[in-house]
Amino acid sequence: MDERIPGEALAGGAVAPPAGSGAPRIGVLALQGDVLEHVRMLRGAGAEVVVVKRPEQLESLAGLVIPGGESTTIGKLAEMYGLLEPLRKRISEGLPAFGTCAGAILLSRQALAHDGSPSPQPLIGVLEATTRRNAFGRQVASFEADLEVAGLDGAPLHAVFIRAPWFEQVGDGVSVLASVATPAGDKVVVVQAGTVLASAFHPELTGDDRLHRMFVDMVRAAG
Repeated sequence: MDERIPGEALAGGAVAPPAGSGAPRIGVLALQGDVLEHVRMLRGAGAEVVVVKRPEQLESLAGLVIPGGESTTIGKLAEMYGLLEPLRKRISEGLPAFGTCAGAILLSRQALAHDGSPSPQPLIGVLEATTRRNAFGRQVASFEADLEVAGLDGAPLHAVFIRAPWFEQVGDGVSVLASVATPAGDKVVVVQAGTVLASAFHPELTGDDRLHRMFVDMVRAAG
């Protein structure tokens, strides 16, 4: 298959998985952000991938990735296209979800602006966490770091932080899987709560697919 991903896939069609049977059907929310990068990572991790733009597409999924981008834009588009409430309902009912950067903000119960004030924006709100937007600073403050992530074997995970959030607070039932050192102390950047996984960085921008494989394993276990 063409590595660029064919046009019909971007219109909402399934992207074929690697050879083999039993691949879980995982969607990537395709309203804005790093869609194709997640598609490629998930395919490499053994999933059948569907790019999702319509509410009815959610019904056939075994899991969903909400990519990075701009969280307010993605949230407003989800409202506009009638996706916000169906997303909230399906994930609340147990659909495994993986949010990265902006996706992590969207999954959270509350979002804060960089200065710590409330950020009024549409949220899916299924993750008991408060997430601070642009927490590390603006684009010029983007950075990379090697992280020890609970549940991942091998070397530290190389993480790319671009205008990234961090998890300011997490509630009961939310496990902290990784933190990163900052001048203000360690900040939480990967969490898991049941079938919801969230990272403050962009795992799709490196060649390391272990976090995607962790999510695919979560989807298989939930099925």
